[in-house]
Amino acid sequence: MSIALPHAPKLRASVPAAASFVPAAGPPVLRLDGVTKRHGVGEDAVVALDTMSLSVTAGEFVCVVGASGCGKSTMLNLVAGLDTPSAGKVQVQGGRPALMFQESALFPWLTVEENVAFPLQMQGVPRGQRKQRVAELLAMVHLEKFGRRRPHELSGGMKQRVALARALAQRANVLLMDEPFAALDAMMRDHLHCELETLWQQTGLTVVFVTHNVREAVRLGDRVVLLSSRPGRLLAEYAIDIPRPRRIESPEVAATAREITDRLHEAARSAAHA
Repeated sequence: MSIALPHAPKLRASVPAAASFVPAAGPPVLRLDGVTKRHGVGEDAVVALDTMSLSVTAGEFVCVVGASGCGKSTMLNLVAGLDTPSAGKVQVQGGRPALMFQESALFPWLTVEENVAFPLQMQGVPRGQRKQRVAELLAMVHLEKFGRRRPHELSGGMKQRVALARALAQRANVLLMDEPFAALDAMMRDHLHCELETLWQQTGLTVVFVTHNVREAVRLGDRVVLLSSRPGRLLAEYAIDIPRPRRIESPEVAATAREITDRLHEAARSAAHA
């Protein structure tokens, strides 16, 4: 069972389109079909997601927003294979996705190089190839001079860049990101937005990015997906046609974010009076 939605508005910028990465058309690499997730049993059960249906195409950057507790992280855990749905199906093509958390979750006793190399080691990649790949990944996130440092010697932004390099080391086709920049200051967050966008364009990864920050979602996404308050249901979808590269403070991003935020507030008021 899936929820029938009204046609999602397609939001366009008031400036001419610029050349940017265009996601490949084709069958979805990620699909949720009528997914429900309950925690607990009987009358005490909490429904985190309710008949959630969503598909994501290869190379697409999809941002998911919604109120706290609406099931955004639950959805990522289901897609990542860390949990199983109570009902419905989750399908991911091309192997298990990589998952990046709000906290960097680095191993404190390992160096930066060793943290990035860890998934390669688990895959049985030979030492020489691991060393070369780690050097490439650290160069991609501009940390090539910090390979021998340990996590406690890094700033918050640097730790998240190490976590991103480690996620990329898994060579997954799909990257799941659970509020990875929420704890960072605005300047560092904006810098990492640019780096993430560049990496996405270079690699053609499929990205599903969860955030509470609507402007961040509009800044980054090809599409913004809204979830209702708990239980999480697909409330609306917005295709974001603002040309890249975008600025989070631009009038186009602000206007689109305001429209989406108004929709979230409307849904919250309806839920409160239900």
